[in-house]
Amino acid sequence: MLEDLKANNAAWSAGKTEVDPDFFKRLERQQSPKYLWIGCSDSRVPANEIVGLDPGELFVHRNVANLAPPQDANYLSVLQFAVDVLKVQHIMVVGHYGCGGVNAAVDGVRRGLVDHWLHPIREVFESHRAELEAIPEGRARQDRLCELNVARQVRNVASDIFVQDAWARGQSLCVHGWVYTLGTGLVTDLGVTIGGRGDYGMLPTL
Repeated sequence: MLEDLKANNAAWSAGKTEVDPDFFKRLERQQSPKYLWIGCSDSRVPANEIVGLDPGELFVHRNVANLAPPQDANYLSVLQFAVDVLKVQHIMVVGHYGCGGVNAAVDGVRRGLVDHWLHPIREVFESHRAELEAIPEGRARQDRLCELNVARQVRNVASDIFVQDAWARGQSLCVHGWVYTLGTGLVTDLGVTIGGRGDYGMLPTL
């Protein structure tokens, strides 16, 4: 089963070692990424490929609708390891336009367990209801909610105790908010970067 995938793997491995014979030996010895990517599970958003980084250069956490909820032990474990052990210098929260999870949070259709997971997005919608309802219902409104969700998750990351403690001890660390466009392959920086305790209160409201 899955012979095509196994063949792809063999070809990929051979191609890497042909260009750089020590590539996998270096990976085996250590990983020292400078970046943590918190993104959506959507199969059309491949983190490493989007930013042109090799294995070992990007630490990745993905879930439905790129959430950073303070009660999720999986996300928190990744965040702590990235900040305290790997000493990443940049955390990118990366959403994408046309996100099915964001749309599902507010379309009124009940889907079961995922509705609980997506509840933070409904809270974002309620917080910005006036702005969102001023936009005609459709793609533009959905895209704006994707942006607002990213901004909220940037705040969640920046307010977490692991990040706050890192800043308190002088560790260089920035939290960024990006949105990826499926139709172009390009990321847009939303301009909501937080680079320390002093920046947190000045984060613009998107």
